Amino acid sequence: MAVKTLDIGMELADRAVGFLLCLISLSVFTYYTFWVIILPFVDTDHFIHNYFLPQEYAILIPVFAGVVLLSFLSVFIGLVMLQSKKKKA
Repeated sequence: MAVKTLDIGMELADRAVGFLLCLISLSVFTYYTFWVIILPFVDTDHFIHNYFLPQEYAILIPVFAGVVLLSFLSVFIGLVMLQSKKKKA
């Protein structure tokens, strides 16, 4: 009985985390889409521009994130290959 209760609790926690991740992803997507696609057509003196970074960052942030992600991925693959080579020897 205790195991079943624990499974239900874990399922609810997993659903909460999944919902939170979906909510964050949707928020970031909406913010970025508005920033890149709609904001250039809004007058520069409009108050909405106070809530967004300059347009240059719309390209720099994803490029930087991609470089960091590829770097970590490359290091991880390299470490796994080195460890597997050591196990064979």
